[in-house]
Amino acid sequence: MTKESMDNLIDGRAIAALIHEETRQAITRLLEGGLQPGLVFVRVGEDPASRVYVGMKEKACVKLGIRSKTHVLPEDTTDKDLIKFVADLNADATVHGILVQAPLPRHIDSAAIFNTISPGKDVDGFHPVNMGKLLLGDTDGFVPCTPAGVQELLIRTETELTGAEVVVLGRGNIVGKPLAALLLQKAKGANATVTLCHSRTNDIAAHCRRADILVAAMGVPEFVKAEMVKPGAVVIDVGVNRIGDPAAKNGSRLVGDVDFASVQPLAGKITPNPGGVGPMTIAMLLRNTVRATAAMRGMEI
Repeated sequence: MTKESMDNLIDGRAIAALIHEETRQAITRLLEGGLQPGLVFVRVGEDPASRVYVGMKEKACVKLGIRSKTHVLPEDTTDKDLIKFVADLNADATVHGILVQAPLPRHIDSAAIFNTISPGKDVDGFHPVNMGKLLLGDTDGFVPCTPAGVQELLIRTETELTGAEVVVLGRGNIVGKPLAALLLQKAKGANATVTLCHSRTNDIAAHCRRADILVAAMGVPEFVKAEMVKPGAVVIDVGVNRIGDPAAKNGSRLVGDVDFASVQPLAGKITPNPGGVGPMTIAMLLRNTVRATAAMRGMEI
């Protein structure tokens, strides 16, 4: 890829680094007041992807000065035992943020677990209280990390959101629904007209071609093709999918929800995958953790 052809790439790593520096400065102020942010990760079982994701988050904590700890519970942990474990973390004053890594084993009621986390320690932003605050435009809550990261990418690349036609592909609770709620708010970095498409939407391609900003979060490998994108549109690829590739070292490779090779040349701006949304998700998690820490002391950062 030539330098000219890379001019429309949104560098998620560089923007995440800027946010990390802002977070680092906030942590310095907390440390001066004798308070170190504490983030606890809970994994159930040995899902390979979860091990990788938690490991990346742990490394980021170390770099910024956030005290972190990971608890790995057995695969056969019951709902009752996991709820008790989370409740104990809620009661621990040295723990400011709690993240229960998804996916959980199938026998566990994920919603019940996420609902057990104290809203003030729910740095993933999945608790119904925080989701409700997001919908109502209450900025006291925690916004889910990936939607918050997508919004920051748009703001920091000076993408016009007010009045923009935004199409979000995917209605999941982790990205699609909260992102739609976030971008339609009457607020800075929002005020968009949002269409949320899903598996039952008629003529998804027609909706996509209307979009000034297209966000793909369906979990379908390379779903978005060039003919579905309006020339000059901003394309944000949230998807992470593993597909078979005999030429790859381990027989597979990761791709997004966007057919990058065909879409990139005609997009106004586009996130690469990897290096786009992923680093932003971690940056927003750590920012939420610092906010949670400050809030417990009634501090503003």
